[in-house]
Amino acid sequence: MSIPQPAGPTQFWEERYRSSERVWSGNPNPLLVRETSALEPGRALDLGCGEGADTVWLASRGWQVTGVDISTTALERAGIHAVEAGLAERVTFEQHELGVTFPEGSFDLVSAHFLQSPVALDQEGVLKQAADAVAPGGTLLIAMHAGWPTWMEEHEYPFDADFPTLQGLLAMLALSPDWRVETLESVERPAPSPEGKPGTRADNVWRFTRTV
Repeated sequence: MSIPQPAGPTQFWEERYRSSERVWSGNPNPLLVRETSALEPGRALDLGCGEGADTVWLASRGWQVTGVDISTTALERAGIHAVEAGLAERVTFEQHELGVTFPEGSFDLVSAHFLQSPVALDQEGVLKQAADAVAPGGTLLIAMHAGWPTWMEEHEYPFDADFPTLQGLLAMLALSPDWRVETLESVERPAPSPEGKPGTRADNVWRFTRTV
């Protein structure tokens, strides 16, 4: 008898997006809005762009944005979102399995929000590539869940997740003195369960400037 094999990253995320007409809210991540609203627009890279909410919001702020995701379905929806927002000329979408391939070029902003996956992902390698892609004077913005929502019991954890601490991610990146830390913070936000049970969830955010 053959034993079912776990889905690879491409299959997993494609099935995830095909399982619903919309997976995410369509709104930009609040930490992206908070951390980038005062930045001078330039070239931006949105890693794990999903259905394109962050990409389109950045484009609406004057950025020229490359959005990257592993899922064809997600990228198709992101493209539709950009067209409907009248911003298609300001965005480019590329399909990459991060950790295997990575977009070319350098960027004034590289944003990596919640690159935490139940399937294989070289998180450390991807984040180091993200740092390498930041142009001199540019910004690296990383946001990660710091743990499970408070309403979730230990036995309900759906998979073993990697939740980097604030200092742990700094140590992992091992950035040179050419980088300046702008934001190093844990933020707690409301996070009710799908059934409406009250709860909160903590997210960690790091923002760096590449000085040279």
